[in-house]
Amino acid sequence: MSELPAGASGRLHDLARGIARWTFRPAFDITVHGRERVPRTGPVVLVANHMSMVEPQLLFGLLPRRSVFLVKKEMFHGPIGKGLELIGQLPVQRGEPDRTPLLHAVRLLRAGGLVAIFPEGRRGQGDVSSAEQGAAWLVRSSGAVVQPVAVRGARRPDGARRRFRPAVDVRFGEPFALDVPRGRAGLVEATERLRLRLADTVAELDAWREANGRTERTRDVRQ
Repeated sequence: MSELPAGASGRLHDLARGIARWTFRPAFDITVHGRERVPRTGPVVLVANHMSMVEPQLLFGLLPRRSVFLVKKEMFHGPIGKGLELIGQLPVQRGEPDRTPLLHAVRLLRAGGLVAIFPEGRRGQGDVSSAEQGAAWLVRSSGAVVQPVAVRGARRPDGARRRFRPAVDVRFGEPFALDVPRGRAGLVEATERLRLRLADTVAELDAWREANGRTERTRDVRQ
């Protein structure tokens, strides 16, 4: 199947998506905005903010089509690593100039697949104040459109007590074409434009959560 790497099982992939779709429902109060915006066919580079280990699994289950995530290489050990391979996820070594997983991702995109990447690299505050160049490089190499996604509420605030069904919101922004000029300067410029679009999507979700009492602070005040 062209949308998954060689050796992956489409049936196991779909089963894993179903499990991920419902795993977090008992633990989180999940609201999803704009899932219909995700292109159902054609090459897509999905970019999302990153605050916890929950976002990749949550998005994997919520997406309306098969997806390949770039996952840190440390996860590819033992039964978990074998499972990730079987459902078609790709290992990437953070902090090393290894383009092998990106080249695999380009082949999948050129075949019409969806590849998901967290341009911030490491988990942080999720405000997308910085971004690595891998996503823009994938777009330039494949001609894919960019699908921004914002996730809020999955990470427990520092110092906060254990929460009962915290409000978790996912916002799929409008997909957009990204022109990535040749050369390193073009890559840097396109990465910044991509970062700003993703940061705007996060800001839109933050504003909606504040207005609807979905943040930790507003929920505490209204209780």
